[in-house]
Amino acid sequence: MKATGKLLASASLAVALLAPAARAQVLEQVQSADSRIAVAGTREKWIGAPVAPKGAPNIVVVLLDDVGFAASATFGGAVRTPALDSLATSGITYNRFHTTSVCSPTRAALLTGRNAHRVGVGTVIEHPYPGYDWAWPKSTVSVARVLLDNGYSTAAFGKWHNTPSAEISPVGPFDRWPTGLGFQHFYGFMQGEDSQWEPLLYRDTTAVDAPKPATGDYHFGTDITNEAIGWLQTQASLAPDKPYFLYYAAGGAHAPHHVGQEWIDKYRGRFDAGWDAYREEVFARQKRMGLIPRDTVLTPRPAELPAWNTLSADQKRLYARQMEVFAGFLEHTDHEIGRLLNRVRQGPNGKNTLVFYIVGDNGASGEGAIDGSDVGLANIIYGLPSTVDEQLSHVDQLGSKLYDNHYSAGWAWATGTPFRWMKRVASFFGGTRNPLVISWPDRIKGDARPRNQFAAANDIAPTIYEAAGIRFPDAVDGVAQQPLDGVSFADSFTSAAAPSRHRIQYFEESGNRAIYQDGWIATVQRSVPWVLACKPDFSKDRWELYNIDKDFSQAHDVAAQNPAKLKELQALFEREAQANHVYPMQDGCIVKTAGSQTIDGKGAPPPPVAPSRFVYHAGLARLPIAKAPNFLKSHRITAQVEIPAAGAEGVLLTNGGRYGGFALYVKGGRLFYESNFFGKAATVMDAPLPTGTVEIVFDYAREDPKLFGGGTGRLVINGKPVAEHRFDRIGAPAQFGSMGVGRSHGGPVSAAYDGAFPFTGTLRQAIVDVR
Repeated sequence: MKATGKLLASASLAVALLAPAARAQVLEQVQSADSRIAVAGTREKWIGAPVAPKGAPNIVVVLLDDVGFAASATFGGAVRTPALDSLATSGITYNRFHTTSVCSPTRAALLTGRNAHRVGVGTVIEHPYPGYDWAWPKSTVSVARVLLDNGYSTAAFGKWHNTPSAEISPVGPFDRWPTGLGFQHFYGFMQGEDSQWEPLLYRDTTAVDAPKPATGDYHFGTDITNEAIGWLQTQASLAPDKPYFLYYAAGGAHAPHHVGQEWIDKYRGRFDAGWDAYREEVFARQKRMGLIPRDTVLTPRPAELPAWNTLSADQKRLYARQMEVFAGFLEHTDHEIGRLLNRVRQGPNGKNTLVFYIVGDNGASGEGAIDGSDVGLANIIYGLPSTVDEQLSHVDQLGSKLYDNHYSAGWAWATGTPFRWMKRVASFFGGTRNPLVISWPDRIKGDARPRNQFAAANDIAPTIYEAAGIRFPDAVDGVAQQPLDGVSFADSFTSAAAPSRHRIQYFEESGNRAIYQDGWIATVQRSVPWVLACKPDFSKDRWELYNIDKDFSQAHDVAAQNPAKLKELQALFEREAQANHVYPMQDGCIVKTAGSQTIDGKGAPPPPVAPSRFVYHAGLARLPIAKAPNFLKSHRITAQVEIPAAGAEGVLLTNGGRYGGFALYVKGGRLFYESNFFGKAATVMDAPLPTGTVEIVFDYAREDPKLFGGGTGRLVINGKPVAEHRFDRIGAPAQFGSMGVGRSHGGPVSAAYDGAFPFTGTLRQAIVDVR
């Protein structure tokens, strides 16, 4: 074989040395013959890329975030959504499409065709149990990987939130990132939410800074649309005949509700009549538009929400403004999607492009509680409220980069018309029913009649496979594949009367749960969305029963009249829960239960032991909060630096961002430590800083065991204490902040600097010791 290799190399060199005319003649002769070389009786074949089935369509899946059934004008709401309108006019709408009631599980189901717990993504937080460990087993391959193996180009843009938090790191592992799951390219953020003005972005697996536009302000929605259009243009230039799969997961309209003032101003005064009036207005419009059956009942306001006419003038002013901001954000998101879809239709095979526009990965979010919030994520995770007066003091700045703003739960209820409840309540359609619009000009004729087949997020992948003419593989990379839970509803593309093929579906989130079968649904509600349950005994839960073939909005509990049907569905839920790793089920206190039996957690593997010392070097890539030390504990930060005679400035170490955290930085010849308590209060220590070789220490001794409990901080320079302060509470990072060494990332912790503020001296290393 070595001799053969030398012979071939010599022949290639000889051809290369020929005169151009002679070389062309030789090559023409070679190409006209079968140029594959037979060696030792075998016949080599060129290795070619997989080729998609003839006529396979391009596939575009658009997924919005935290949008209720009745927010968009297309489905009777008050928010203008012209791109969605246009798609619905040329395509078909679905009014019985279901999500899981919360984001990551919906995405896992959508991208795999399986129930979310079988992918390990039963909820948005990882736990060490099979249904909740975010394992994404290799036996549940993604639709992107299947399409890639069948000749498609693949790319994802926007929000991901399906990679275990511990693996979102510059050193991986990367097999559960988008690019490890079948997407050739990814651009967006990896967490559950982020600032739309200052997001923490990744290109494939590399942390990158948001670009600075030549004119105007940066916005994530505009950025990912530009990136997606650029990717489409590359495909059109280099592979115009190759079909593609584009997954566009918008940041809108998840909190923070960030959008430019010009979009907010479009809705000034539009919501002054309040959420009760909104429900009545939208309900009547939905009936006129034929979006819901004529006999649908408008469900009543939950007792936990106040009537609009009982609110004070200040409450009404604040809440109406919150909804104006949300509406502007949603319209802007639809506008950007419109730009993307215009490019899709203008590109190669534009009419042979199947578009799914899913209006929300769950119902509208009530996580802002009654008053809404300007520190939204801190309120959700830590129960940190924002008073009406606090929010009114800067009400005209809501929507800007300064606030992590969220609207009142009353608007989440209103934009779920005609259904009960909202996001995180898997028991009712306000949490699980989202609009779906599908367009495929080559195959689907516009039809104003809504499709009413029962469908779910796990049906999207099987529907794509049928539309593309792809047989789902029995095995991928030698791993046998679990069967699909979803079923294709492609037959409904051309027949409004096609029967519902999805006959059974369970729902579960934090103990709120339901089981659907053939027009009936049994439900249990344990908690409201802004207060997680803390009831470990599941045996006393009260079940309700609804015949949704006759009761579109789940208005009439018929459990008392149909005890046998209820018992049948309860047994079915038990079977589905066992088969899909729903047990041990989580409630809001993260208490684990198996059926009616409480588990104390002894069956779970112990959490990994956290290291106590971390040594970081200059140039370290951005780290997410989950990979940073626990700075709420007692700790010591030691920075070894060189300060030139002319001085230096910049960030030494920072953790968090604009909405909470701390920064150790140098400015104006002084050393600063600043603690930012969720954007509500800043505490600053400082001292003069010499030049030359300097050892800088910040030492924090926690003294109060309560969450965010305070302690004493000390600045030490070259072994000499220079400042001391007693903190009443310590600045914790918002969960979508980051840790930076030698520079800041995303929104700055301190208003004293802007942007990256890189350290201009020499940072040799930064050591963190946690006690």
